[in-house]
Amino acid sequence: MFRALSHRNFRLFWTGAFLSNTGTWMQAVAQGLLVYHLTSSPFWLGADGFMATAPGLVLTLLAGVFADLVDRRRLLIYTQVVAGFSALMLAVLIATGVVHVWMILLLSFVTGCCFAIAGPSYQAITIDLVEREDIANAIALNSTQFQFSRVIGPVLAGVALKFFGLAGCFFANALSFVAVIVALRMVRFDERKTSAPAHSVKDRKAVWQDLVEGLRYVRQRRRVFMLLMISGMTSLFGAPYLSMIPVYARDIFHMGEDGNALLMGVSGAGAFVGALVLAYLGNFKYKGWSVLSGAFGFALCLIGFALSSQLLSRFSLSIQIAVALAFIFGMGFAIVCCVAVINTLLQQLVTDEMRGRVMSMFILSFIGTMPIGNLIAGAAAERFGAPRTLATGGLIIAVFTAIVALRDKRLRELN
Repeated sequence: MFRALSHRNFRLFWTGAFLSNTGTWMQAVAQGLLVYHLTSSPFWLGADGFMATAPGLVLTLLAGVFADLVDRRRLLIYTQVVAGFSALMLAVLIATGVVHVWMILLLSFVTGCCFAIAGPSYQAITIDLVEREDIANAIALNSTQFQFSRVIGPVLAGVALKFFGLAGCFFANALSFVAVIVALRMVRFDERKTSAPAHSVKDRKAVWQDLVEGLRYVRQRRRVFMLLMISGMTSLFGAPYLSMIPVYARDIFHMGEDGNALLMGVSGAGAFVGALVLAYLGNFKYKGWSVLSGAFGFALCLIGFALSSQLLSRFSLSIQIAVALAFIFGMGFAIVCCVAVINTLLQQLVTDEMRGRVMSMFILSFIGTMPIGNLIAGAAAERFGAPRTLATGGLIIAVFTAIVALRDKRLRELN
């Protein structure tokens, strides 16, 4: 279950990434509260989510080419330094009482650029840290630390909010970036596992040719293409629920600041349990069915969470909250069983030469679609309300997944 942690490099990277991700989730809780406190508008929550993820639309594919050409570790270190400095600036602005919405959006954009550039290298570096037979376990454990940080981060955010205020969460996140930077500097690669790039990253014509070659590679491989489509659809119509959590916590369930942390924490707990199950199963069979059932289960839970307060309006508020927590736990569990397995399948299906580019498309499909989804969901929630908006997104995912499951036999049987 934990065999990939026997590799020193992976153990260092795993620990640093966990501490850094914990700080990131602390800031995510605080930032949602801050934006909603300043604006009282679901639209601005969606706009903040858009600014944080929009750079992925432009930078992720090029970053995938870079991941195949440059020193991935060095690229990760540089981007983490800038992201940490961005969190520190926002913490200072909050502590001094001069923060405005436009400042939050600007710094969200800067951090989004860092994550977009680093994302493909973050995914592709896994094969440099472990032996090939441990890739599936390493991906599952990476997912486990990320999802566990989704549980711990909101809990720590609740404590920090009570004792240190909003600024405390941002200072903690800035400090957490030090952990992953130090871990990356301590990693030592086996020279036999690294190969020289085909050309310099300064050769612009060759870089664009590499990008086109990667797109053609994916388009000609139907199973790879459909896995990316499933990832994109679940993110486009499902991921905006994270941006809408402050609306549910304050206006629908009347839970206050602690409720925001609780909802995000329970979602992370579901994802953490899902990641642990995948780590325990290892290189299991029927991965195609895991992807499809995970996406469909996520859609059903999203619909249930979105409409829980309306469907249970005759019951007490505590019962409505309990049911909503059960659904959001299921959402976290199901999405990991879908997306983490897609990650594993892509790593196993593609060649080493295309790994960075394909992983950039995977990130673009999941992270790059978020800005569009957040912006659409924010505008729709302003007009029709958050429950109807999220429920419609869940219905679209369910219909799409059902069609794919019925029509694509090769994907269903993918092991």
